[in-house]
Amino acid sequence: MTISEKILAYASGEEYVKPGDIVEAKVDMAMINEITGPLAIQMFKRIGLEKVWDNQRIVLVLDHQVPADSVRSAELHKIMRAFAKEQNIPYLYDVGNGGICHQVMVERGHVRPGELIVGADSHTCTYGALGAFATGIGSTEMAAVFATGKIWLKVPSTIKINVSGAFRELVTPKDLILHIIGKVGADGATYKAIEFAGPTISEMDISGRLTLCNMAVEMGAKTGIIEPDEKTIQYVRERTDKQFKIFKSDRDAAYEKTLEFNVDDLEPMVACPHSVDNVRPVKDVEGVEIDQAFLGSCTNGRLEDLELAARILRG
Repeated sequence: MTISEKILAYASGEEYVKPGDIVEAKVDMAMINEITGPLAIQMFKRIGLEKVWDNQRIVLVLDHQVPADSVRSAELHKIMRAFAKEQNIPYLYDVGNGGICHQVMVERGHVRPGELIVGADSHTCTYGALGAFATGIGSTEMAAVFATGKIWLKVPSTIKINVSGAFRELVTPKDLILHIIGKVGADGATYKAIEFAGPTISEMDISGRLTLCNMAVEMGAKTGIIEPDEKTIQYVRERTDKQFKIFKSDRDAAYEKTLEFNVDDLEPMVACPHSVDNVRPVKDVEGVEIDQAFLGSCTNGRLEDLELAARILRG
């Protein structure tokens, strides 16, 4: 089995699963933010239960509209705070105590290898960088997770992407994932698990791996995932003392297909209007005037990116 299949088998109490199987799996962690969370909370209350299945396995993050930019945003924040208080949920990351939800999840030790994690946000697949099976779900489905701690899933087939070569100066994992999306297409991996592997991935730091897995959904993927290694284990153990289980793909695991990419000659890339897979080398759009530039988002915008930007701006 692949790593994704092994995690879903373990979470559902099965010895073996294959692509296409429907499993009812136990959720290890569930995350909501203030955009998708209030509807999940509303739907949970409609179910009629007084308590969530496990208040230690739910994380609430205010991250999209922080500080509140309108009365409506402030109301959404209040709903999140009130729910955390009602349910005695310790993991509320409020204004001034958090950040982008997917960064908070990994930095604060809420993601561990081998776990099944769901979030009411499409880029929840980011956590696959730490060897977890992580996927985004809708707010109403999250309400059911709050109630039961379980979710049914169809086991996805896996596309393996092997990456070799060394990045040239100023070329980053963001350029790599844009290049891959440009080749695979915005819907070229719909409901697939994307497993990133190869020597370039092994050399890549955790920040770069987070970027790759984050954008797996931009190909339509159910998740992106990377087998945990010593870098993963060190990163996780520095942030949590909770135990976790390591899964790795079998040598004879069956993949839907395997794609090979080499980064030796990769250039800085850019996604042009009006689709994420309309990818071109930056040199092809040289001269286009830039009105605004933003360093951030859940894809990257981490310290490594800010340092690189500072180098470029300093000249």
